[in-house]
Amino acid sequence: MEKFELTLQSQPAIDAYIADSHLMPDEKAILAEITDVIAAGDAKQLNWFAGFGDSFRAILMNVNHYRKGLEFGFTAIAFTGYGWFAAPQFLDFELIRFERSEIRIGRGPNGLWAYAKFSDYGCAGGGGPLCVFCKKYPSREAVLDAALSELKADFTKYLNHSDTTNYKQDVVQKTLKAIAAYQVGRVQLNLF
Repeated sequence: MEKFELTLQSQPAIDAYIADSHLMPDEKAILAEITDVIAAGDAKQLNWFAGFGDSFRAILMNVNHYRKGLEFGFTAIAFTGYGWFAAPQFLDFELIRFERSEIRIGRGPNGLWAYAKFSDYGCAGGGGPLCVFCKKYPSREAVLDAALSELKADFTKYLNHSDTTNYKQDVVQKTLKAIAAYQVGRVQLNLF
C-alpha cells in the first residue's frame, strides 16, 4: 500500500479515493468529516485523523475501530507493530466451553458487555473474536442469555442433519446437552 500524508491539500486525493473505492457507510462518514476539516482549514483536527495511519485505508479502518471502542468505554489509542489499531482488552473476560465449542464474554469500562462464539460441529465450524464490533448488552446475564440462545439455535439447526461428515451427530448432541446443563446450573444458582 502506498504511503500517504494527509494534509490540508489532500482534497483531490480524497476525491480520487472516493471515486475508485467501494466504501462502507462508516468510511464515507469519516471521509466526509475529513473533507469538512480540510474545508475549515483545521490543521489540528486533520493531524488527529492523520495520526491513525499512513494510507486512506488505515486511517478509515483505525478511526472506525477507535470509535467503536468508545461505545464500550475504551479510550486508549494504540497501534500494533503493523500500524493497525490495537484491539482493547475486555474486562471480566470469561471463556465458557461446551464440548469443542465455546462462548467468550467480556465487559467494557462503561459496563456494556459483548460476546463471541466458536462452534465446532465435528468438521464444520467457525467463529469470531470478542471485539468492539460485537453487539452490546447491558449486563452479564443479558449477554449470557443471548450467547447461549444463539449457540443452542446453531446446534439445534444441525441436529439430525444429513451431512454427518461435517456435522457429526455425537458432537452436536453432546454440545446441546452441555448447553442445557449449563442453563440448568444458571437457573439453580439464581434460586439461591
